[in-house]
Amino acid sequence: MTGNNSHTQGMYGWILFVAILFAMGAGATFAEGPKDMGGWELGSTYNQYYDASEMDRIRCTVKKVTTVVPLKGMAPAVILLVEESKGDTTPVHICPEWYLGVKDIGIKKGDRLKIRGSWAEINDEFIFMASKIKKGDYFELKVRLTSSGKPFWTMGPEELAKETASN
Repeated sequence: MTGNNSHTQGMYGWILFVAILFAMGAGATFAEGPKDMGGWELGSTYNQYYDASEMDRIRCTVKKVTTVVPLKGMAPAVILLVEESKGDTTPVHICPEWYLGVKDIGIKKGDRLKIRGSWAEINDEFIFMASKIKKGDYFELKVRLTSSGKPFWTMGPEELAKETASN
């Protein structure tokens, strides 16, 4: 009976070991995000357009919430077409659609916003790359660190939880 009990304990130990390895692997995969971010990786060409040293703010009204492909071969982006007080329409790039979809961002046509971000010229068009969007006194959507421009979609779960806890 003792031998059988030790065999059973050894088997359970092995199963536990495999389960822990599997959980660690799944956790590492989750922390990295999708294997293919579709051009939205931290050091990607697109993210290099964001210049944290050139921060600006705009006040605007949302004319349309939609998606576009920012650069050839990229996964689609959720963007806002906004009108500033001068009447100019500006595309505001928010994030990849796989991170937050059009219906997930909490912004709709007609909303008045204050947006902080960085201007960029992509494909001969001036766009605004958002880091933080405020609507009224209680709504704030953060998608990048304003200090460095690091996108939230490239962060691991712990770093993301820390950054979103202040909302």
